[in-house]
Amino acid sequence: MKKNIIIAGVVFGIAQLLKFSVILLIPFFGIIGLVWWSLNIRSSPPFATLGRLTKSGTFLQTIRTGFLVFLIGFLLIWPVYQFHTWNYPKDRQVSDTEFYLKDTPEFIKKPIIFASDKPILRPYALYLTGVSMVFHRVAGGNTTYFLGEVSNIGWRSYFPIVYLIKEPLAFHILTLIALLYAAWFILRSFSKGGRIEAIKNWLRLHFPEFSMLVFVGIYWAVSIQGNLNIGIRHLLPVFPFTILLVSGTVSGLLREPHLKLKCFLLAFLILWQAVSVISVFPHFLAYFNESVGGPESGYKYVVDSNLDWGQDLKGLKNWVEKNGIDTIYLDYFGGANPDYYLKEKFQPWWGTKNPAELPKGSYLAVSASFLQGGRGTRVSNFAGPDSYYLWLNKYQPIIKIGYSIFVYKIEEINISSPDSSEDSSID
Repeated sequence: MKKNIIIAGVVFGIAQLLKFSVILLIPFFGIIGLVWWSLNIRSSPPFATLGRLTKSGTFLQTIRTGFLVFLIGFLLIWPVYQFHTWNYPKDRQVSDTEFYLKDTPEFIKKPIIFASDKPILRPYALYLTGVSMVFHRVAGGNTTYFLGEVSNIGWRSYFPIVYLIKEPLAFHILTLIALLYAAWFILRSFSKGGRIEAIKNWLRLHFPEFSMLVFVGIYWAVSIQGNLNIGIRHLLPVFPFTILLVSGTVSGLLREPHLKLKCFLLAFLILWQAVSVISVFPHFLAYFNESVGGPESGYKYVVDSNLDWGQDLKGLKNWVEKNGIDTIYLDYFGGANPDYYLKEKFQPWWGTKNPAELPKGSYLAVSASFLQGGRGTRVSNFAGPDSYYLWLNKYQPIIKIGYSIFVYKIEEINISSPDSSEDSSID
């Protein structure tokens, strides 16, 4: 038991050092710990003494075990963050913390600032500053495009819809099969006895699966409530558990009757998924499933890291060289340097510039994130312009570089105002 507590504490601490958002392991461990405790007090009489309880121990013992796990984990955090504060001036840490947490609620900010110049507490102040910044970022949101709209406060439907259109349809079908089979299995279990007892029996036999479901549920709930809607990558922590749950449930179906038919259908779905994904090579970031027309049409629904992270600048450079383009105007979304790739051929452009400044016959390349951000309908009060690329609706791109950079040839000089009433981007 002591060995397991130490291992759990060390793993918890390492997880906290790797990623701030896994602070969500605290409610996760709390939930599964209490459920585990409740399941193991089976048949003790109402007035049983503590000594007659099963090995899971009392409620207080369960709380103590969880506390020890968290204590070991947070003790492990100290030396790592102590290294980072070793030559960090106290006054500078205090001022930096005040700056980073200026928009954080006072009841969170004050204790962290207080700890920022205390020798023993400074490492924890630095760690908690990072945790606070992450959750403030999630709550604060990010101006982005989704389904023809532009907002900085997010959409509750964002992650469910993005998950549905970004993940392979074959996997969605397998997930649906797994859910239907699980529902049937649970209903059948209920019919054989009391519901409460049936639930307890299932939990005792399938506690690992229950633990995965709890983590998936917590992470999905936090993601949906958050306003940081910039990419399905934020759901990556739930993918391994979802895949394990689906595959484990589907494997339970691979028995008689109709075993050959089931194996054939499973092989077909796996092959379909493989072909669907491989067909996008090498542009895997831009993958969308067939329900929305694949990667060719993904930009109509969502952009940012779902589609466009500046990854196609080298592809644009190759296209410019191959076609002998002397000058290309570029509105680029990404971290690379267009000057490095395009050199003297690069002319910077941004969406709020007057389109009449583009010479007739010039080439304009626009990253999908900026393009859709400038064509969507504003649905919240964010700072900055909108509707600045509506004028491009009258053009068709002559080529899409890797699905994320749209290249236009501007043949007209007399271009309508960006305030044009032409409909936006989701055509």
